[in-house]
Amino acid sequence: MSELLHFSEHRLQEIALVIMACVYTLRVAWLLHFKAGRDRQAPTGVFRNSKAKGILYSWMNIAMPWGMESTRTQAFLYAQFVVFHIGVVASIGLSFLIPYAPHLLESTILTSAFQLVIAAAFLVSLMRIYRRLSKKVMRAISSPDDYFSLLLLTVWFLFAFLAVPNRPQDGETVLLIFFLLTAFFLIYVPFSKISHYLYYPFTRYYFGKTMAHRGVYPIHRVPQQRTMAMSQAAGNWLSAKDPAGDNVRQ
Repeated sequence: MSELLHFSEHRLQEIALVIMACVYTLRVAWLLHFKAGRDRQAPTGVFRNSKAKGILYSWMNIAMPWGMESTRTQAFLYAQFVVFHIGVVASIGLSFLIPYAPHLLESTILTSAFQLVIAAAFLVSLMRIYRRLSKKVMRAISSPDDYFSLLLLTVWFLFAFLAVPNRPQDGETVLLIFFLLTAFFLIYVPFSKISHYLYYPFTRYYFGKTMAHRGVYPIHRVPQQRTMAMSQAAGNWLSAKDPAGDNVRQ
């Protein structure tokens, strides 16, 4: 292994991680110096809707595609979201395995699993690029940072896939590019829109807390038969109160 590759795998990554940690620490400190708003209305939730349950439900909402209409009605897009982010986690994990636990990559099963996940994420990123370019609405709301980040992630997935076997004896170019891209991402991400994940726990915390206070979270779904029975009972009650239906029309 050359000195350049060793530096790229170790010292360069460590420097980039320290820079990322410092920027994120400053961002979180800046975020927390704002005073959180308070609900002006009285609690309207049922006794089962505690704030803790609402916050937990809000945090876990990302793993419950049935909980939001946008994911419930677009299962394929949600599947892309899952594959894409698993690929990101796998690629980040790879950047730690190669320098610190390379012996694990001697397993054919593990390397095949990594390449399968990263290859799937690479294909999803190509689909995302096409979707962003082909759909008028997506083009209208996309910024240069969106295109740059997505293109760079796609290239990063490609070199992560190629770097999985970890064979510097066959050539160091692929590994060098992978680790240089990884270091660049570690420094670039805190200043880009990719850093949205940093704010997820905070935004979902306050959202879940508020929705629990108002009796919305956690959502208690009523079985369809019970819903129909309740609707029928309400209709019968209205009919009995006003057989002519005059009050209802008013």
